[in-house]
Amino acid sequence: MSASDALSEPAHRRRAVVIGGGLAGMLAAAALSGSVDEVTVIEQDVLPSGPEPRRNLPQARHAHILWSGGAEAMERLLPGVMKAWLAAGARRVPLTSQMVALSSQGWYRRWPDSHYLIACGRDLLDATVRDLVLALPGVTVHHSTRVTALEGSPGRVTGVQVRRADGTEELLRAELTVDASGRGTHTRRWLDALGVRAAREEVIDPGVVYASRVFRSPVGDQPFPVVNVQARARASEPGRTAVILPIEDGQWMVTLSGTRGGRPSGDPEAFHAFALGARHPVVGELIAGAEPLGEVATFAHTASRRQFFEKVKGWPEGYAALGDAVAVYNPVYGHGMSVAAQGALALRELLTAHGVDAPRLARRVQRAVAGPVSTAWLLAGQDVFYDGATSRRPGPAQRLLGRCVDRLMHTSTGNYTVATALTDVMTLSAPVTALARPGVVLATLSGPRRPQLTAPPLTDREIALVRESRKPTRAHSHAPCVAPDLRAGSDLP
Repeated sequence: MSASDALSEPAHRRRAVVIGGGLAGMLAAAALSGSVDEVTVIEQDVLPSGPEPRRNLPQARHAHILWSGGAEAMERLLPGVMKAWLAAGARRVPLTSQMVALSSQGWYRRWPDSHYLIACGRDLLDATVRDLVLALPGVTVHHSTRVTALEGSPGRVTGVQVRRADGTEELLRAELTVDASGRGTHTRRWLDALGVRAAREEVIDPGVVYASRVFRSPVGDQPFPVVNVQARARASEPGRTAVILPIEDGQWMVTLSGTRGGRPSGDPEAFHAFALGARHPVVGELIAGAEPLGEVATFAHTASRRQFFEKVKGWPEGYAALGDAVAVYNPVYGHGMSVAAQGALALRELLTAHGVDAPRLARRVQRAVAGPVSTAWLLAGQDVFYDGATSRRPGPAQRLLGRCVDRLMHTSTGNYTVATALTDVMTLSAPVTALARPGVVLATLSGPRRPQLTAPPLTDREIALVRESRKPTRAHSHAPCVAPDLRAGSDLP
């Protein structure tokens, strides 16, 4: 090295560590990459090189919805990711024209589009993001490595202690450490070891079990709507849901769920019957005779859990948490990926505005991350009405909030203004306060403008596509699904 090279080399290379190499970890690395010289991702697995399963991501075998609010946050973090998903086979599903959904208050109409979702298998989605992030300058992954402790003091985290697969240990110093390790996070324990005050924790556990199976799409590569039969949390029966998510390669991902007393199993012989037993049998009817492409996968670790890190007094400098490390939700709401993306985007924006060395940066990040977390938590909080979901019965404030949510959803089944505002919030495209706009409040108080639908709003074309896929001799015992008058529920042109 010449003298001039030595003089031009920076005296101090700024480093960041990301704990976890999953989707949230990769998005955090993307957020950090422009503000530090090196980003080191610590991952306990060996990450696959393509869209393949990960050992520590069992929930990937189930339907994942990436709402437009999350997809657009990812596009801002990784320009071109949307194009890459679609090129790999993902579908951009317009909302609500391409969704057939039974809410707790009735069938939604298929209104003109205002939002969208990205539909594909979780492995494809993750691999696309991972490829783009690992191409960024300064980003590296330490595979088969675990974080064992945080380094520092109650006032500042200065790095992490790691242990590699061969048993060797190392201290990695960093200006900023981000926990994106998911629902298995050890942040509470690590911070306690440093002497940081514990965060308040809230848990809602309705005992949901998920069962999923991939089918060959009966309609081939023809477009088909997402079909979503939701549960009623305040009904005196277990909450059963059923979802068809058209994904890549002409496949349907079908995910069923049920709360205590009505859970699905991994028995392939029981899968179809459970789908028929949801609040409406439409999902079971649509998959009747469809060819399964794999076994039934189940997942039971579905409790919603939130850490109120943003309220911790004396939150240490140099440390932040985002994604499932802050809060996990009943997967039926489909918010985990979008919340992680918006949290990573908030991290990027604060780093750009203030720099990695700014005083109180970590506290600012934690408060910003709490924004989308709070919106998703409010929606998932409706699960408190399932028996045994919490240690205490819902109080007056929760019951009042539940009635307000019911009124909004009831009105949205027949009022475009309220339906669009609710979709704004559901897709995390707007905060919950958007539902308090005067026009939305007045419309909600007025109630639906159109009568409620009595059947799923499938179009004649969609019904015909499913009919044509079946053998002429096959008997159909559930005629409502394929009745031609279902088109009456569609507001498509």
